[in-house]
Amino acid sequence: MFTESQILTALRKVIHPEKGQDIVSLGMVTDIRLSGDGISLTIVPERSYDPFISSIKSTIVRTLKETLGPDAVISEISVKPGIISEKAEKKTEELLSGIKNIIAVSSGKGGVGKTTVAVNLAIALARKNYRVGLLDADVFGPSVPIMFDAEKFRPEVTKVNNTDRISPLIKWGVKVLSTGFFVDPSDAVIWRGPMASNFLKQLMAQGDWGALDFLLVDLPPGTSDIHLTLVQEVAVTGAIVVTTPQDVALADAVKGISMFRSEKINVPVIGLVENMSWFTPAELPQNKYYIFGKDGGKNLAERSGVPLLGQIPLVQGICESSDKGHPVALEDSIAGKAFMSLAGEVINQTEKRNNEQRPTIKVQLNK
Repeated sequence: MFTESQILTALRKVIHPEKGQDIVSLGMVTDIRLSGDGISLTIVPERSYDPFISSIKSTIVRTLKETLGPDAVISEISVKPGIISEKAEKKTEELLSGIKNIIAVSSGKGGVGKTTVAVNLAIALARKNYRVGLLDADVFGPSVPIMFDAEKFRPEVTKVNNTDRISPLIKWGVKVLSTGFFVDPSDAVIWRGPMASNFLKQLMAQGDWGALDFLLVDLPPGTSDIHLTLVQEVAVTGAIVVTTPQDVALADAVKGISMFRSEKINVPVIGLVENMSWFTPAELPQNKYYIFGKDGGKNLAERSGVPLLGQIPLVQGICESSDKGHPVALEDSIAGKAFMSLAGEVINQTEKRNNEQRPTIKVQLNK
């Protein structure tokens, strides 16, 4: 039979990735119990939701077996959230405090043009004289730098009150921060979930965002740790779900809407954007060809009880402009006007949401 002292000694080898200290010194290990069933203990994280808990639990099991031998049986590792100190809570409340509306731009699946919509919407809002920021939270596939023709941009980091502040790219009236500004464009971003989440928190906390009317957060496709990190760290005003009229995209869009509306998340969905609604050839601007189906997004919006914010046509200019780093929302073309109309609807629905609903609160999850 092992002793409590032996167990604590072994657990001193388990380092919290964010704190840089072992979990015993951090006071995270309590209630060690030894029985015929094996070793059980309780972990008490500082925050109600610590993104590293899952990996810490796995490390505990591996470390105890490596240190105490293969006969060490771990019967249970429970998690009991600790009480957040007043100082820590105050610091969290101040995160992005100068921003009036935080809007999550999401999609149920990749390839529906979510980032294209986010970039052009940000520029369209800026053209309407709103103070706008764009946070590229699509950590593993950051394409915002390409669309802003800023692949070589590297943010300046300065000290303000002994805190590092990251200066965003400011272009076309939009403040922009992206993972792509910190890695080589040819390198793959190979991070575990907690690493990606921590980098997102760093961009939110240390980004020199200043006062903004809108901060658009371009989320990864689907649902992930990034989505949870966002809604846990800041009060998200509302979410926009981007889809195409295609059935397979609509099926995933339903899941996206459901996630934000779930009891645990409870972030208002201010509307749906149907991208690639129809194909319009440049030489026949009045013609519409519904190659992905007709009104799929519009019908989903009606069934789900969310506003249809806009239908964006599939035109060659949108793709070419994005690839050239000159988004179509800068132009007064058919596509450019579509994004200006979309911006107007986002403004209206955000104001309606703020007038009719209570402010969103940060999500608290215990697991």
